[in-house]
Amino acid sequence: MPDTTARLLIVDDEPSIRTSMSHVLTEIGYGVRTANDGFAALRELRQEVPDIVLSDLNMPGMSGFELLTVVRRRFPAVHTIAMSGAFQGDEVPSGVAADAFYQKGSSIGSLLRIMEALPQMEPRAAQLCSTTEPVWVERAEHGSSGLPYAMIECPECLRSFPQPVGSLLCLILYEASCVFCRSSIRFVIVEPADRAASQVLQRKPAEREQTPAIQPQFYY
Repeated sequence: MPDTTARLLIVDDEPSIRTSMSHVLTEIGYGVRTANDGFAALRELRQEVPDIVLSDLNMPGMSGFELLTVVRRRFPAVHTIAMSGAFQGDEVPSGVAADAFYQKGSSIGSLLRIMEALPQMEPRAAQLCSTTEPVWVERAEHGSSGLPYAMIECPECLRSFPQPVGSLLCLILYEASCVFCRSSIRFVIVEPADRAASQVLQRKPAEREQTPAIQPQFYY
């Protein structure tokens, strides 16, 4: 019998699969939530961390390959099951960060055996995996727009994107939104090692304009 307190997140871009699997597994006793792609799954994880993530591999936006890698890195205690109709057998496909594999089209009994065979559940974390710590980034030279920028890796979805920084001051906490998952990112600019910190302090007041839509806070 399943652990009736176990929480399951089903991720699939096909509504019929989400609905049917959710109905069956809820009837059996699992606490089930669903998401239609990797980004939606990350939003669900931000609200509550499940015990098991069951994810399709081929989805638009953020695929299951990418999502399971993010889950493995950010939520290592969460058990993960990859599912797909493109692979056969019960072995986890090469390069997929999952604990087990479920072939789509197989019986629900096969899925239940896979979930029951997962390692013993570890105690649930009392809090979500924190992504509130600031990201430390170096100011790059000028990009194609001619403006200074910084490459920021989102701690939520692990994707990188260029963030215009203009003449933002170093060692001050700023906030921006990820262009992919829209999560809030706090970051601090540090100059490359070959630049003297004194150059920052010697800037004229007119050069210290802040880039619009980025909220600064002093970082202590």
